[in-house]
Amino acid sequence: MSLNDPLANVLSKINNASKIGQPSVVVENCSKLIKEVLTIMKTANYIGEFEEVEDGKGNYLKISLVGTLNCCGVIKPRFAVKSDNFQKFEKRFLLANNFGFILVSTNQGLMTHVQAKEKHLGGKLISFCY
Repeated sequence: MSLNDPLANVLSKINNASKIGQPSVVVENCSKLIKEVLTIMKTANYIGEFEEVEDGKGNYLKISLVGTLNCCGVIKPRFAVKSDNFQKFEKRFLLANNFGFILVSTNQGLMTHVQAKEKHLGGKLISFCY
């Protein structure tokens, strides 16, 4: 079975496992973008540690959940946003001001919308988490 959006599948598995109270989740997709998104979520304390497990068929990720995650998901289509236009998307995807973050793919790498505002960078919106 082919996957159309691996990042969306990983985030929906994390979201569903968090809602039913599982302590960990195993996802089969293991790309550089997914690892970077999980690293940012880990530094914001939405998930615990994650590790890449190698097996003969392909690597998979084992992610431990902390229980502080309310919702996470991808943003489709990936809107282009300028450095001074983040407020419109914050109102659309986040519940309240300074509650959660939106991940932005900039020319300096993947970062949260708060970091992109500080550096006066624009980019493409990837996902949200609160």
